[in-house]
Amino acid sequence: MRIGEASRVSGVSARSLRYYEDEGLIVPGRRGNGYRDYCGSTLDRVRVIRSLLESGLPLRLVRDVLPHLAVGQPEAVCAEFVREVERYRDGLAARIAGLEEQRAALDAYLRGVRRAAR
Repeated sequence: MRIGEASRVSGVSARSLRYYEDEGLIVPGRRGNGYRDYCGSTLDRVRVIRSLLESGLPLRLVRDVLPHLAVGQPEAVCAEFVREVERYRDGLAARIAGLEEQRAALDAYLRGVRRAAR
């Protein structure tokens, strides 16, 4: 199917499909006229990519894990990849903790300002 239909079916924009291709994450076929031709397996891969990206993984990690998922053996994902995802998750947790502290400080400031305004 052509890119417009692939976009509609997968729920991923045509721009994102082109980006995934540019990044080497997918390789759609080509028709005789040069138009991209997306098959079902490519769209399945697009859905996996989108899911991984939406979970917050950076593109670099998605690129690393895709070959393992493509062969249908997620258990084959190397231990280094798992450690990298854990480090990324731990970094997110630290950033969240910092943001929660900032929110608490802002809440305290606002309480003080509201009390003073009364």
